[in-house]
Amino acid sequence: MMIAEKETDGLIGEVVLNEIDLNNRSCNIRISISDQHSNKGYGTEAMKLMLRHGFESLRLHRIEFGVYAFNPRAIHVYEKLGFKREGILRDSICWDGRFHDMILMSILEEEYRQLP
Repeated sequence: MMIAEKETDGLIGEVVLNEIDLNNRSCNIRISISDQHSNKGYGTEAMKLMLRHGFESLRLHRIEFGVYAFNPRAIHVYEKLGFKREGILRDSICWDGRFHDMILMSILEEEYRQLP
């Protein structure tokens, strides 16, 4: 799903459900928002809409992804959306000459249904 700014209808990012496994009712989610549009709530709104689509339309049981430890703002948002930390892939990316961990996160159907 493409993410557009309401006022201009200009493209600012995307959120995608991928690696969909209907037998196990699971998938991966990824999101990308342009730097100039971050901290404006677009990502949170897009994630909420995609979670609703995944759990209510596709009837998924689990949605997962990885987020890099150098992005604490995003981790905070994902936790507010109901995602739980599952594990760490240590030193999984070399960014700006340093290695960083990837945090594995997921949300289950029953956790999604309990959200306000």
